Amino acid sequence: MVLLLAACGTPPPTYKARVSDAPSQSVKKPTQRAYEVNGERYQPIPSADGYSEKGLASWYGKKFHGRKTSNGETYDMYAMTAAHKTLPMNVHLKVTNLDNGRSTVVRVNDRGPFVRSRIIDLSYSAAKELGVVGPGTAPVRIEALGYRDDGRIGAKPQYKQLVSYDVGPFMVQIGAFTVKENAYRLADKLKNQYGSSVVAEGWVNGQKFYRVRVGLYASMALADNALIQIETNGYPSSFIVAK
Repeated sequence: MVLLLAACGTPPPTYKARVSDAPSQSVKKPTQRAYEVNGERYQPIPSADGYSEKGLASWYGKKFHGRKTSNGETYDMYAMTAAHKTLPMNVHLKVTNLDNGRSTVVRVNDRGPFVRSRIIDLSYSAAKELGVVGPGTAPVRIEALGYRDDGRIGAKPQYKQLVSYDVGPFMVQIGAFTVKENAYRLADKLKNQYGSSVVAEGWVNGQKFYRVRVGLYASMALADNALIQIETNGYPSSFIVAK
């Protein structure tokens, strides 16, 4: 797995987006199975349709050139690729630098970056095109274009048309418990405050967890606003999940 701890400065705050745990990992491709890095568990999402996100981009280059990426390819710093923690492999993304307005298209072939507030690691060429190489990081918006259709004739790439760049519903996960009664007690407490609450059960490495989730938000923007409020109210480890 190619990682990068590049760039300097204090990154701006952003939301933490993760998806609901799948009931079984046995039938998934290796790149779609849940994985852990530095004690954090990540669950790749099954589809990128409608995916859009804002956050901080970083890049990785010569040190990792020629190494294996998460999908088994050899990392080429001059190719237009990127690493993302949860998006499906080989999906194409439009990445826009919000500082200068430049945009480019990259293909996801790796996992990362595993640094708080960073949402995407760009290849050297992609970062250079967007003007990210010099500063090391930049605020960006990423939008899923879909999978490239190489069967079409013509110079302009074609992608599967997506319905929306901001689809829900989303919830905010407050915490995970191994004791069922504790989870339901907290869910009952939070139900009136956030409109709805559920307890989602799931297994991780043979241990059953009870995950408390609140709210029901139609867009990532609404869920992001709710997350900020929830963290302020005493739940700093909360994060967004797709329902």
